[in-house]
Amino acid sequence: MNQLLCLFFTAMLCGAADPSSKNNAFLQGILKRFPQADANKDGVLTLSEAQAFQKAQQERQANRPKIKPTHADIVYGPYQRNRLDLWLAKSGKPTPLLVCIHGGGFAGGDKSSYHRNAKLINVMRAAGISVAAINYRLLKAGKNHYPAAMHDGARALQFLRHNAKRFNLDAKRFGAAGGSAGGCMLMWLGFHEDLADPKSDDPVSRQSTRLLALAPNVGQSCVHLPTLLEWFKVKSLVEFPTSRAFFNYPPGKEVVITDELDRTMRDASPIFHLSKDDPPCYMTFGANVTVTASSNPGLWVHHPIMGFKLKEAMDKRGIECHVEYKGGSPVKGYSGRNDFLIKKLTSK
Repeated sequence: MNQLLCLFFTAMLCGAADPSSKNNAFLQGILKRFPQADANKDGVLTLSEAQAFQKAQQERQANRPKIKPTHADIVYGPYQRNRLDLWLAKSGKPTPLLVCIHGGGFAGGDKSSYHRNAKLINVMRAAGISVAAINYRLLKAGKNHYPAAMHDGARALQFLRHNAKRFNLDAKRFGAAGGSAGGCMLMWLGFHEDLADPKSDDPVSRQSTRLLALAPNVGQSCVHLPTLLEWFKVKSLVEFPTSRAFFNYPPGKEVVITDELDRTMRDASPIFHLSKDDPPCYMTFGANVTVTASSNPGLWVHHPIMGFKLKEAMDKRGIECHVEYKGGSPVKGYSGRNDFLIKKLTSK
């Protein structure tokens, strides 16, 4: 639901003067996904109805019971937000680990959101899988642009592997799940070449960053603007609010894709790091709503085309990939994302 709240925010910034599902593709998508948001049942979702639904969902989220970590606020790196929480599965042998990465456009969010995701944590621990949730540096006043967050994610994986014996973890069986920006990060880590530095004096830096299974929710497989324009078959896209800060691009100026910016956008895009030895991926999305040049940025940045195109690329390389989206055909072989993760992390 965190991704939904982000979409509401950007809808209010970028929508029509009197937005409703009649004139706003984002609200059309919300109505498809959450028909209960249409309070008066007239078949039209207004912004006020969407805001009321958002508020109700926030209150519902706040009232969900918390599940206390086995270990909280473990320091994994040198920065203030280099902290993680850990829910350990009880086992007489080392357990696989699911690393959860929160979303928020690389500018917000917190690992504490997983404290209320008792269902995920309990399901994983019942299957003998421990769970970690990490914080990472956020975009702030010209600081922490790409690749700061990705490198924090890598450091968290290395720290957990270095301390595998301490926490009874199987260092060879790490997977990752996360939403939106967290989904982008975990795919980047999963497809990127190993960031281990075997010659480092730091024993943590010598650890691998590789993952066994990936489960992003509405994650961005690509942030390379020219490629996205091709995918959506449009000449332009409404700018996402945090994209300039992410790429360290000056505010106010028209975006010009220089060679340097093009390289950075490509490097930040998980799909451009794919190789045939990469882990399987199970992606989840909302409805496949048509994107236009005037579409709300929250729509295109979380669009299932991110999954369709990634699956095409992974299929070509012989890598397992699944895309589950609202209105799509059921994924064969798995009952859902959690089933995928459990099977991948526990099978020998």
